[in-house]
Amino acid sequence: MDPQTIQRRRWYILGVLTMSLLVVVLDNTILNVALKTIADPDKGLGATQSQLEWAINSYTLVFAGLLFTFGVIGDRIGRKRVLVGGMAVFAVASLVSAYAQSPEQLIYARALMGLGGAAVMPQTLSIITNVFEPHERARAIGIWAGAVGLGVAIGPLTGGLLLAHFWWGSVFLINVPVIAVGVTLMAFLVPESRNPAPGRLDPVGVVLSVIGLVVLSYGIIQGGERGDWLELSVLGPILAGAAVLALFVWHEARTVSPAFDVRLFKDARMSAAVASIALCFFAATGVFFFANFYMQSVRGLTPLQSGAMVLPFAVAQLAFAPRSAAMVRRFGAKAVCTIGLLLVSVALASYQFVGVHTSLWILGAIFFVQGAGMANVMPPATESVMSALPREKAGAGSAINNTARQVSVAMGVAVLGSVVASVYRGDLRDELAALPAGARQAAAESIEGAHAVAAQMGPAGQGLVGPADAAFVHAMHAASVAAAVISFLGALVVLKWMPGRVAAPPAQAPAERRPEKAPV
Repeated sequence: MDPQTIQRRRWYILGVLTMSLLVVVLDNTILNVALKTIADPDKGLGATQSQLEWAINSYTLVFAGLLFTFGVIGDRIGRKRVLVGGMAVFAVASLVSAYAQSPEQLIYARALMGLGGAAVMPQTLSIITNVFEPHERARAIGIWAGAVGLGVAIGPLTGGLLLAHFWWGSVFLINVPVIAVGVTLMAFLVPESRNPAPGRLDPVGVVLSVIGLVVLSYGIIQGGERGDWLELSVLGPILAGAAVLALFVWHEARTVSPAFDVRLFKDARMSAAVASIALCFFAATGVFFFANFYMQSVRGLTPLQSGAMVLPFAVAQLAFAPRSAAMVRRFGAKAVCTIGLLLVSVALASYQFVGVHTSLWILGAIFFVQGAGMANVMPPATESVMSALPREKAGAGSAINNTARQVSVAMGVAVLGSVVASVYRGDLRDELAALPAGARQAAAESIEGAHAVAAQMGPAGQGLVGPADAAFVHAMHAASVAAAVISFLGALVVLKWMPGRVAAPPAQAPAERRPEKAPV
């Protein structure tokens, strides 16, 4: 495809890439609202709490472990080819998930979805980097980042709508026709690109990255499930994963043809940007996760109603993410990222004003501020990462960006979830002691378990509901304070190390595109 054609079609290409990205991001947030239905033995699969966790974790482990690998593969064999292949795998896995006959089948199908998603995610950003010239790239990345935030926000609403009218498998089946349309459009619109001089293969580096990320993610997930981070089954995998990743860094710094040149982290643009993305998503998504339990369990909202409650977050993403590039040109990436992280910190700290009976508009306002903050963090930080790399290595840069976010999401949910569980059980200690052993364990596991125990006990169990709700809200306050501190630390990192304003690159007319910079 010649450079002039790419220039004319660039915004259509961005639309197709955004569609493919939305499918991957939507799937995770849609599943969250379907978990309760999947656990139902009549309406769902009768999955246990552990099986539900692994339906999420199997996807996370494969996705996080292979993101970097598929970024490198896309740079080598062709990003469009890997993107289309990943979409096809994701469609097949979605179909299998929709018609799974047992929790075990669903877990394996979700792992396959993770493989497809890992192939898709890095290619979208790396193709954008190759299609758009520097003067437009920041705006395109802003729209891309807005799509990520939009997917996080509208997933629960979409899932609620589907569950209100169809069976639980519809939350997966909806992916198939969307992917079919997306792949068809990709075939005609998206150009192929790859690294013209990829160098020798680095199988040792690729294997080390996969092992390290998978083992580290597994340890983090185990920590969240067990609530005890010093257990050997938790601390062992975390330390082993960190050791393998350290070996990966050592190997990449010394090999002649590295899969990823780790020396690029000496560039403050890249290291500070990756840190800001990691800290922001660690803090914000962890709180976002247990806010769903607050809305559905404490406040009694339906999946559809709780999904609608997140719309202010989506509105903020749509309003601010595409405009972040203009803000960066005017004030610089450092100022925009810092203000964005401070807004996220304010939003997270504001959960202190959310109580058992607080008006829900307050929560909606918090979601809006959180969305506005994140919309001004991810686009400039992502652009800083991608601008630190040559175009031919865009896939590796995209994979680093997405891996940092995905691992941070898993860690945020696990660590902040442990804080919630610990405070919740501590506050409810006296009430739990009065329950029979089986009921005590169920009520101690989660707020949903406490409500189920209270319902089974009839009128005698109603005294458990109020203390359980109050304990959960107190636990949410404690975790949100910790998250606000983490986000504030991210703001300090950006303020200290991210470079200030730089001169904007001169705009190039379409005819001035240099052939060597066009996708190969």
